[in-house]
Amino acid sequence: MRRGDATFDEPAVTLDAFLDAQTNATAVRLEAGDDARALLPYLDRIALIEVSFPSFRDGRGYSSARILREAGYTGELRAQGDVLVDQMPLMQRCGFDSFAPESEIDPATLEASLKRYENVYQKAADGRVPIWALRHG
Repeated sequence: MRRGDATFDEPAVTLDAFLDAQTNATAVRLEAGDDARALLPYLDRIALIEVSFPSFRDGRGYSSARILREAGYTGELRAQGDVLVDQMPLMQRCGFDSFAPESEIDPATLEASLKRYENVYQKAADGRVPIWALRHG
């Protein structure tokens, strides 16, 4: 749900499986405790990185997304699991461009949530210019 182009539907392999034997896979799943930096040498070969959110309280996936985007990853970055609609704008700022929440989310509610704030206060992986930089150059 959400990415502008077609989402990637190939099943994702675990990070361990990818690193141990399946380096030809084009979709990888990161669990909450996995180190996203292990994928950095392979980013040009991966079409989808799915990041697990086992609980809405577990924020480690935000760091994984930012690490991957700042390293130049341009493929689909999907937040999967206990993802809440009010978290999606922040997830998008960290670099997620698709979502696979456990619970169904109304598309109109999602769209309103993603458009709620016109300005941001800090830099992030999405490249939006913070309001202070707009005001003071």
